[in-house]
Amino acid sequence: MIFQPVLNPLLILLLCAPVAALAIWVLVRPPRTAGGAPADTRTVAGHRALWAMRLVLVLACAALLLRPGIPGGATQTLATDTDIVLVVDTTASIVAEDWDEGEPRLDGIREDVRTLVEEYPGARFALITSDAAAELRMPLTTDTTALMGSLEVLRPEVTSQSRGSSIGIAAPLLTETLASAAESSPDRSRMVFYFGDGEQTVDSEPESFSSSEKYTDAGAVFGYGTAEGGPMRITTGGLAEGGAEYIQYEGADALSVIDETNLEAIADQLGVEYEHRTAEAAPVLPEAPATTTNYAESGEVGNVTELYWVAALVILLILGIELARATMLIAKLRQLRPTRERRPTDSGQ
Repeated sequence: MIFQPVLNPLLILLLCAPVAALAIWVLVRPPRTAGGAPADTRTVAGHRALWAMRLVLVLACAALLLRPGIPGGATQTLATDTDIVLVVDTTASIVAEDWDEGEPRLDGIREDVRTLVEEYPGARFALITSDAAAELRMPLTTDTTALMGSLEVLRPEVTSQSRGSSIGIAAPLLTETLASAAESSPDRSRMVFYFGDGEQTVDSEPESFSSSEKYTDAGAVFGYGTAEGGPMRITTGGLAEGGAEYIQYEGADALSVIDETNLEAIADQLGVEYEHRTAEAAPVLPEAPATTTNYAESGEVGNVTELYWVAALVILLILGIELARATMLIAKLRQLRPTRERRPTDSGQ
């Protein structure tokens, strides 16, 4: 048996002990009639049964606050003690509609990140976005719900403000994030996943990710897009942009084309594999370093069979009995209410 109290145990004691002591005192104290004489045996038995039930109610409330449970015991849970940094391209081309029969490439990134979360349970994730500037959207955390929430609301840069971008602009921030993780948790491994289409839209050479290689134990570069290219809708920064017009170039829809040469160069700099992603196949994910992957007993990682619901059922049952008893007493009081007799009215006097 283990306990996971919802309040400090001392506070639970201070709340419940005085009420329980009062219930015990009334329970053992024999009731008396209105004249002060001892009550009959039947009345005493009913009195004690009532207050014994109320004492059980107080104890059930204390048990509910202590939140008892038992360890699962037999099962094991995989724990991945690794830090995973996700670098996501958020330039306008990431919403080019050539993923899974005309869906934006960003939809494919969301699906692949969801697969990553399932593949590496227990890992810490950080999210970096890259367009005209690099930004750490989420520092390392095990809160994968927050991570997926950030990706769901993620939107590319505003089209009217786009002045071109470099696919390597996130390199310094990635190195800084990895170095900080290595310093704070040297016993954990580090993985990097880059998501983008490889389009370099400025004249300069892309920055190199090679400075991050020494901190990277595994990972992958995922490429999105097709050689034929996909049209891109104008983005304004809003959440509902499905009906926006397409970006135009020389009187026709501008097309974004994947550049796998650039993506392969990023993979070489990081020391990881490159993979072209399509909706028809699941991503091939590397195994987390064996030194940071282990199995933990279920009781150690929170896989506990909760028992607080038993106390909750007891509380509901006793409250139902009290409610029924109160209803019966109210009905009896109404029956005992004296009826007013109508007085004859004097007429003609």
